Amino acid sequence: MIKKSNSRKVFEVFNIVLMLFLSFIAIYPLIFVLNASFSDSNALLRNGGRPLWLPIDANIQAYKMVFSNKLLLTGYMNTIFVVVVGTILDVVLSAMCAYPLSKKGPMLNSIATKIIIFTMFFSGGLIPTYMLVKNIGLMDNIWALIIPASISTYNMIILRTGFSSIPESLTESALIDGASQIKILFKIMLPLVKPTLTVIALYYAVTRWNAWFDASIYLQRNSDRWPLQLILRQILIQNDVNTGETGVDQMQNVAESIKYATIIVATLPVVCIYPFVQKYFTKGVMIGAVKG
Repeated sequence: MIKKSNSRKVFEVFNIVLMLFLSFIAIYPLIFVLNASFSDSNALLRNGGRPLWLPIDANIQAYKMVFSNKLLLTGYMNTIFVVVVGTILDVVLSAMCAYPLSKKGPMLNSIATKIIIFTMFFSGGLIPTYMLVKNIGLMDNIWALIIPASISTYNMIILRTGFSSIPESLTESALIDGASQIKILFKIMLPLVKPTLTVIALYYAVTRWNAWFDASIYLQRNSDRWPLQLILRQILIQNDVNTGETGVDQMQNVAESIKYATIIVATLPVVCIYPFVQKYFTKGVMIGAVKG
């Protein structure tokens, strides 16, 4: 057994303390929001923002009001539709764009790649994008949240790097056997870059899940098509909660705790999904970081 030096021991202790401190900073806001969502609103206001380790006068009234809010549940369904359909479309388009760019050749590796990367830093802007969405008839249509933002240059480049790490001999052998480029992409390339594919799929899904700005611009007339995050924003900023038959006084009594309850409802799906794809993160991201 190798004996550790005193300086090594001090470093390890310092490292452990630092990591525990950083973990606490990251975890405590989640603990606070969770406890606040189960607390009595008036007691929460009297607490005055002090540390909250346990719920105060614990109850589930805020959650009852959240789930009785028909607009919020509709927003949940709208967001699930946007995330599922949008993520599938995002991944397919990214793969179809990244695959040809991963091939050797001065045209694809140089000119085309530089043109695509240019769009990461410069775009047409908000007004031209709004006019385009309006002119093609997507205003007040849920597809306005999916189609205009259906590919990310950053994620596409990560996937392209993953494709580039696969030996060219595999595709050459498939071509000799008579396979088409589409078949090579979906039958050979995508299974081999599964970790990278999972990472960018999660990136797309989280971005879709958290998006609210596009909906606030393109879905102004019909609130039944609003995604969850836009409804959550209305609740947090304007304190405008549609509680159906619930009285105004009762709504005001839980107005503070209902904000935290909606945060939990909005973030819980992402928190539940993340552990299942976390194992792919290191390998998937390192592929895009090591090979340029």
